Amino acid sequence: MTDFDHKAYLQALTTRPGVYQMYDAQQKLLYVGKARNLKNRVGSYFRASGLTEKTMALVSRIADIQVTVTSTEVDALLLEHNLIKNHQPPYNILLRDDKSYPYILLSTEDEFPRLSLHRGTRRRKGSYFGPYPSAGAVRESLHFLQKVFKVRQCEDSYFRNRSRPCLQHQINRCTAPCVDLVSREEYGRQVENTAMFLKGKSSELMASLADDMEQAAAALEYEKAAVLRDQLAQLQHVQASQGIEGVKGDLDILAAAVEGGRACVQVLFVRGARVLGSKTYYPPLKLQENPAEVLAAFIPQYYLGNQRVIPRELIVNALPEDATTLVAALTVQAERKVTLRARVREARARWLRLAVQTAETNLHSHLAGRQNILGRLQSLQDLLGLAELPERMECFDISHSSGEATVASCVVFDQNGPRKSDYRKFNIEDIIGGDDYAAMQQALERRYKRLQAGEGAMPDVLFIDGGKGQVTQAMSVLGELQIEGVEVIGVAKGVTRKAGFETLVDGKTGREQQLPGDSPALHLIQQIRDEAHRFAITGHRARRDKSRRRSTLENIPGVGAKRRRELLRHFGSAQGVENANIEELQKISGISATMAQQIYDHLHNIPVQDDRN
Repeated sequence: MTDFDHKAYLQALTTRPGVYQMYDAQQKLLYVGKARNLKNRVGSYFRASGLTEKTMALVSRIADIQVTVTSTEVDALLLEHNLIKNHQPPYNILLRDDKSYPYILLSTEDEFPRLSLHRGTRRRKGSYFGPYPSAGAVRESLHFLQKVFKVRQCEDSYFRNRSRPCLQHQINRCTAPCVDLVSREEYGRQVENTAMFLKGKSSELMASLADDMEQAAAALEYEKAAVLRDQLAQLQHVQASQGIEGVKGDLDILAAAVEGGRACVQVLFVRGARVLGSKTYYPPLKLQENPAEVLAAFIPQYYLGNQRVIPRELIVNALPEDATTLVAALTVQAERKVTLRARVREARARWLRLAVQTAETNLHSHLAGRQNILGRLQSLQDLLGLAELPERMECFDISHSSGEATVASCVVFDQNGPRKSDYRKFNIEDIIGGDDYAAMQQALERRYKRLQAGEGAMPDVLFIDGGKGQVTQAMSVLGELQIEGVEVIGVAKGVTRKAGFETLVDGKTGREQQLPGDSPALHLIQQIRDEAHRFAITGHRARRDKSRRRSTLENIPGVGAKRRRELLRHFGSAQGVENANIEELQKISGISATMAQQIYDHLHNIPVQDDRN
């Protein structure tokens, strides 16, 4: 077995559809597969039992897995087909139950040609389209072609013995050539259209159908024009739903993701409007550069000074600052004009989104790798002078909008990376808006009182997103609760507020220090801090949006669901209730003069008078 840590890898793997590529220790591609749910599918290879010998042989050689996220399972199937066809991974043949790849056969020896699934040697006369990655892919295509072009797919023996149209004709899936309900000329046109579609000439086919539709309409052949209109609509729908196919041009798409002191660059190779594959790179960082800076350093090293083909178009998710100079250098190398763009639309925009999602997914999986995490933990142990590797770390952050809907987050990391089941959010109440010190104090008190009561384990290290003030609050709370043995570290943004220049504040001594930009300990701290920040923002936005959607009537003391319903029925809206005077409110069934006064005072922010009679 290799040292591939599948548990840590799967923990961070996405559940979106996509394609996975398995590599050995020499980075040779072993196997390509598609998945509706990448996490479940890849995880199935590492079950404790139930695997075939061939699958176990594959798993024993896996040293790395790379994924490409797609919009749909259909897109994943198309990409899988392209990758298998171009790379021919050895285990794709060995693990496919010893069957050859399927094709679509359009027979030419028959008077009325037939479409069918074909495996094995190509002895029959006709046009073969494929190979397809699975029989399911062939059947899906045949099903679509049957609806659009209505070319027969029945067996020859069944076709020759028909005396009346079959069910396929009755449901408008076949033109019934078996009983001469369609002319040879018309049937031949549908066969030609089918062949054009299978050859990938969808644009030419759609233009031809549009011309035919206009001619039929001009000749007052409205039924024929309607049929052609329906065919055009179905073809347009297929092209619109295929996020990977459908645009001319050769281009590379480069997406950079940065997190936790590491970067990932995902390169998608598009040739002839087809994504032929992708490659993942993890360039080392000295500082926490942003995606534009990563690409500015990556692109010249990747394309210049070697024999790599430079396509006419490069698409990136962040435009480098010196893009003009970079394009000039690429143009000289390629000996033709090269363009570099970040703002794209339609199919290119879909490709770019997929590249970004894939880069982020692969980076998360890379950061979750056990070897990577252990190296960072050892660096953190040395930094803090701990006797043992920290087993549990927590980080707190505060998020609000000008004091509104304040939320504190607590994220937990252990030696396997994020422990999301132990994450907690705290809705902060009864403080002055924007008082981060009070918010931090409340969150820490609520968290560690619960831990003292046995609701969870105490951390070895507590990170606080903030400087000396927040750290002082944390030390005060732990002291009041008599909690000892927890290392408290503040993570304050530097003067430039740029990642990589953080100042660490020791809770015990108050000593401040800055770590080198390439420190593994700093990268771990950044990863934990960024996760706490993300979790806090998510919680704050959810709370803020909920409060803004909530009716103003829901907070009135003594007004329950029944009274709210009566108020809304009478006045039409919450705004109508707010505009009503006390006398109008009293007209509602079940609302007394006192209740009407309370409703009016609450909606108009009038303080309650204790001596009211």
